[in-house]
Parts: sequence; C-alpha cells; structure tokens
Amino acid sequence: MKKLLLTGATGFLGKNMIPVLEKSYALTTLGRSQKNDVQCNLSENVPALNDGYNIVLHAAGKAHVVPKTQSEKDEFYQVNLEGTKNLCKALELSPALPETFVFISTVAVYGLDTGLDITEESPLKGENPYADSKILAERYLQEWCADKGVSLVILRLPLIAGINPPGNLGAMIRGISTGRYFSIGKAEAKKSVVMASDVAAVIPYLEGKNGIYNLTDGYDPSFGELEELISRQMNKRKPLSLPYFMAWMLAKCGDLLGRRAPINSNKLGKIVNPLTFSSVKAQTELRWTPSPVLDNFKIS
Repeated sequence: MKKLLLTGATGFLGKNMIPVLEKSYALTTLGRSQKNDVQCNLSENVPALNDGYNIVLHAAGKAHVVPKTQSEKDEFYQVNLEGTKNLCKALELSPALPETFVFISTVAVYGLDTGLDITEESPLKGENPYADSKILAERYLQEWCADKGVSLVILRLPLIAGINPPGNLGAMIRGISTGRYFSIGKAEAKKSVVMASDVAAVIPYLEGKNGIYNLTDGYDPSFGELEELISRQMNKRKPLSLPYFMAWMLAKCGDLLGRRAPINSNKLGKIVNPLTFSSVKAQTELRWTPSPVLDNFKIS
C-alpha cells in the first residue's frame, strides 16, 4: 500500500477525507494537534519526517475569513505560504522526496464575484490576503516541484460540502436551524460546490500527474436548492423569501453600519450573483466522476 502524508487532517476537509483515503493508502497525518502522527505547527517550524511518502496531500491552511487587523492579514501568509515552504524543507530533509505533491488551493485565486463556467485558464486576480497567499503558495510549489522533479497537482476548490461545513454553507445551516435565515428573491443564483469525499476520491487519479484542476460536482446547485435540501434534512420549513428590493435597502444600511451588519452590498452581491467553475478538465483528463451534492450532502 502506498504511503500518503496528509496535512490539515483535523480541519473540516481533512476530517471528511480521511475515511476515503484510508481505504487506498497507508496514511500519516501532520499538524498542530496531538491527534496527528507528526505534531508540528507548519507556520512556525519545520517538522522532522522519518519516512518517505509516495504522495503528499497538503490540505492545511488558513480558511477564508475577512481579516480585521494587519496581524490577521499576515497570518494568511504565515500559514498558507510559509507553512508550505516549511513542509517543502521537511521533505528535502526526509529519507525520500514524494513522487506526487497535491496542493489544496481555492477558486478564490481567480478573484471573481460573479461568472459562469470559469476555467483553469482564467487569470489569477485574487487580491485579498487569503487568495493572494494561495497564489503565492501555488507559484512557490510550481518552482519547487519543477526543481526537485516532483509531480505537482493543484486542486482549486469552491464551496465544500460535508459534515459540519464552515463558511457560507455552515452559516446557512445555522441560520435555518434558528429561524434567522431569509432567502432573497427567487434564490436562483447558482454556486459551484463539491463533496469533500470526492476530493479524497480523486487523489488516486492524480498519481504522477501534473496540472491544475477545478473540482465541482458538475451541476452547480442554486441557493434555493441548497436551502430546500438543508431545510428538509432539519425538518424545517423552507426559509421565507425577502424581496430583492428590501434586501438591497438593508444592504445599503449595512454599508453604513460597518462590520457588525448582518448584510451589506458585498454580501448581497455574493448571494444573488451566479459564480460557477468548470470541472470539465478534471472529468475529461482524470476520468473522475463527481457526486451530485444535492443527492449526497448530509448535514449531520
């Protein structure tokens, strides 16, 4: 059985990938928690790796939140970029370099708030610290892997569905559970989503490959479809719909109130505008078949 080193195993994506990965690989985990096989804070230290690995799956990183201070902005670069560099230094000192390095990146690198079927060839315009730190990490790995003769695959992920999701899906679940969530307009805006288990399932297809791939479920459910799915699983009524004009007025008020406002123009735009990414390249080149999120997403 081939050996795989996984970083970020105690995070949301890592937890959801482990049951799938364990079926195909001898798994070693690396991270800050004592639950990991190799305990190390990659953002600050270079870990000691006493074994060689066929595959390194680098899923550790600081997730997207809006930074409020310069320190919070700097943390994105310390975790996402310096952490990646420290992992590469550790691999250089290990008994053997990996055959394949898989980096978990994000569709945020494209820097787009709206668009349909965005491909991997789209320019990288992400400017916020989260997107920029991921872009820099991608570029560092491209140079490092080329220099070391290691195959590199970059996976750019959209919203990720799985048990206890963070981000927008998590906020939607919490809002519906408390009755404090309102649908906006017809909730027709489509968003790309991928199952966390499918991210794990694609790994065997990446061995020895080089490339950049968007991963989505290939369908891109609408906000309304996700709201209905979550409401049904919680035995809740589908959220009440707030007319767009009323939401627009509240968003304008939110612009004046600042960070504490539940909605502002930026948040409203992300809700009502479609943002989808093409996974045709992954499906065609890797012969990977994603699972429909609406059929497979269980919130608990």
